[in-house]
Amino acid sequence: MRFDFPTIMVLLVVASGLIWALDAFVLARRRRSAVPDVAEGVDGEQAAQPRPVPKIVEYARSFFPVFLIVLLLRSFLIEPFRIPSGSMMPTLLVGDFILVNKFVYGIRLPVSDYKIFEVSQPERGDVVVFRYPLDPSTPFIKRVVGLPGDRIAYYNKVLYINGQQADQRLVGTYTGHGSGANMTGASLKQETLKPITHPILIQTGYPSVDGKLVVPEGHYFVLGDNRDNSRDSRYWGTVPEELLIGKAFAVWMNWDLGNGIDWTRVGMSIE
Repeated sequence: MRFDFPTIMVLLVVASGLIWALDAFVLARRRRSAVPDVAEGVDGEQAAQPRPVPKIVEYARSFFPVFLIVLLLRSFLIEPFRIPSGSMMPTLLVGDFILVNKFVYGIRLPVSDYKIFEVSQPERGDVVVFRYPLDPSTPFIKRVVGLPGDRIAYYNKVLYINGQQADQRLVGTYTGHGSGANMTGASLKQETLKPITHPILIQTGYPSVDGKLVVPEGHYFVLGDNRDNSRDSRYWGTVPEELLIGKAFAVWMNWDLGNGIDWTRVGMSIE
């Protein structure tokens, strides 16, 4: 079993819920039937005081709803992630805090990731978060370029899908900022994955990672938009459907450590 945030939240929900239930059905009855504490009342008379509720029970009552709401939101609806690298530049920058729709590809149980309800399948061009096939405890983010059954080829920094070249149009020279300043001078291009058109970065002088394959059923071929600085399906293969976490749809903040907050990226949609 993975010991990650969802696992921790499940354990907290179970623990606080059990403590609350134990108090409601057992401990509270015992407190009511026990001999009450006696304390000095008005005019020196002794007054009966109910037994106090243990602190751990008070905490369980208070935090159980909070833990449950957080678990439901992050497991079934929306989960935040932070972008730690430049592999998806220029679409996503280092320090972007993004929101991921976890409902769009189906509802899965937390921890086990067992799908209990099918909603839709990834489409070509989707920016997806998934568990890295070689280490499922690590989340990755890339763009889907190959669907099950597709013939994918990558030669001389050009993508081919089912024998058709993905159109690339030169836009200009990229200027990077902050942690992405090292990408200044790269070629900024627009690539079309019908019906999606999105930006990519190509660095001349870097070797092309060439190859071809047929995407297996239930798998997806993914690439980073920063083509010469991304470890993706060209290196470690396709992504099984069961490792998908969700579709990235918005940037809610950018905080590049050492470079402050970039307010211009707040609220940007991810295409």
